[in-house]
Amino acid sequence: MPVLSEQTLEPGPNAFGTAALFVAAMVVGSALGLAAPVQAESLASFTDATLLTLIFLLFFEVRLAAVARAFGNLRFLATAWAANFLIVPTIGFAIASLLLSGQPLLFAGLMIYFLAPCTDWFLGFTRLARGNTELGAALIPVNLISQLLLFPFWLWLFTPAAGLVDFGALPELLFQWFVLPMTLAQTARFTLDRALTAKAFSALLSRASSVTPVVLALLIIQLFAGHVTTILGNLEIFGIVAGAVVIFFALTFVVGRAITVAIGLRYGEHALLAMTMAARNAPLMLALTAVAIPEQPLLLAVIVFGMVIEIPHLTLLRQLLLRRFHAITTTKARHVLRPE
Repeated sequence: MPVLSEQTLEPGPNAFGTAALFVAAMVVGSALGLAAPVQAESLASFTDATLLTLIFLLFFEVRLAAVARAFGNLRFLATAWAANFLIVPTIGFAIASLLLSGQPLLFAGLMIYFLAPCTDWFLGFTRLARGNTELGAALIPVNLISQLLLFPFWLWLFTPAAGLVDFGALPELLFQWFVLPMTLAQTARFTLDRALTAKAFSALLSRASSVTPVVLALLIIQLFAGHVTTILGNLEIFGIVAGAVVIFFALTFVVGRAITVAIGLRYGEHALLAMTMAARNAPLMLALTAVAIPEQPLLLAVIVFGMVIEIPHLTLLRQLLLRRFHAITTTKARHVLRPE
């Protein structure tokens, strides 16, 4: 099994460029929906195909075999799991309850965005922040499996007030839209890994990684094109969503630093913990939610909006972590050079 390449670990040539791509997709979709509603409706009718393509690509990039490597550091694995699936949801619930308790639809969208830790680009930002990417690669399948298993529970816990989910149909939907595509994607990955050279397979993964944001942008265009009237009629709520997301990022950074100090994590583990607590799996949550809760454009728009804010935040977080990294290395250098 080839290791993740340097190129695979990059979050892209320009993280702000990815955020700009998603903003452009929102604008293009909205403009199309307003100027050419017939064509917009036709484009929106292919949303299911785009969703399936996105889901396949997301699962194709994940190395489920890497989960075994995580058990080499059970202390960090347990810490990261507790942070992502116990502490972060608590922080998210407090923020959403404070700001959106009277709007169950938006509350549900914000909670869905907050709940799932990233399984892709956070690793690139971890590398750029000089964090422990080998341990991070092992954390990806743990995060993915955990959030997929917990998703029905989250829906049951956070969406009853909005009356959005047909729980009787949920098992079949999850099987058709996620278990089956994940099986096909991982089978394709396993087969191609053995059929291609390590270099060719690494190049294929890189291409798949570069295509994923484009497919996600197409999905955003389709969603906004098909529901622009509803979204534009509720623009005032996005200021509240932006404030909630910014508060969330600030609190996860502070809590991650507190955990680091409390249990004595090394810098590489601290950088990884900070990134995995901050980065959310918005692409997969967008896909899951579009299937489980159809025809709710405002809920989906909340997830997209959080994703747009997130990428610049991860860039800022990288700079904050690198400042600490340089402070640590400078202190060590001074200690080594100090005369006896």
